Amino acid sequence: MIPRTALTRDRDAGTALVRALRTMGAAFGLRVDSRADQPWASATFVGTQHVVRIAAPAIPVVRSWLAALPEAPFALRGHIVADLSVDAIEPVAGELHATLSVLTLEET
Repeated sequence: MIPRTALTRDRDAGTALVRALRTMGAAFGLRVDSRADQPWASATFVGTQHVVRIAAPAIPVVRSWLAALPEAPFALRGHIVADLSVDAIEPVAGELHATLSVLTLEET
């Protein structure tokens, strides 16, 4: 059996998060423009705070998807999405640019 720490290091939470977002938004051409990660910890949990900037066509399905995203299920190997918020949505040249704040926690 592979220890959990080896699984966690095998694919970091940020990479897994970006991969999941790209998969979820593939139908409408979602693009991940940037990602910044910051280690995060509390007395009982260890994780990472992510800020992800995405862009997609300014179509109604994208607005609906963004509205539902904070409650969407994510499958991240070795991690869980504990919190996700859409902090900003800005229309830019026929696209919607959104800033997401995401807290992932290592599964124990």
